[in-house]
Amino acid sequence: MNDDDLDVFLSLVEGHRSYMYNLALRMTGNEQDAKDVVQEALIAGYLNLAGFEQRADLRTWLNRILVNCALDHLRRRRRRPDVSEPRPLSDVIDIVASSAPDPERLVASAGWGQQVSTAMDGMSPLERVTFALRHFEGRSISEIAQAVGISHNAAKQHIFRAVRKVRLALEPHWSGR
Repeated sequence: MNDDDLDVFLSLVEGHRSYMYNLALRMTGNEQDAKDVVQEALIAGYLNLAGFEQRADLRTWLNRILVNCALDHLRRRRRRPDVSEPRPLSDVIDIVASSAPDPERLVASAGWGQQVSTAMDGMSPLERVTFALRHFEGRSISEIAQAVGISHNAAKQHIFRAVRKVRLALEPHWSGR
């Protein structure tokens, strides 16, 4: 690694670290897992920087790498029962909260964060990632399909199944009103 390569890499890290961490945290539900995923994605981005097409958007390219790393991480975690459970989203909401009311903050303020977290724990890695991109990041179906590397219809199916799991988890609260 020469000095120019190091400068490019450090600029990549500084410009995108915070955004990538927040997204990884939403996808994994665990601070340490999010840090690991971001580190893995930044290294993969650096190693593949020569393949980056200058006409493409760097953030979109990094987002795709991050999503793939998060999916791989979630799949590995599911296969290893000895790995500790992720922290509930309600425990990490303050870390990723913004001043604008988004679905995550609204759920937390209504006291339903634990139910959403439980529902997300029961999701497949693709359901969890597509749900996080759609409902926490506000991504379009097309953007999600591109980021995850699946068809438009497959992205809609995964989001539909994830939303159904969240609705089932929240159903007792609706019927109690």
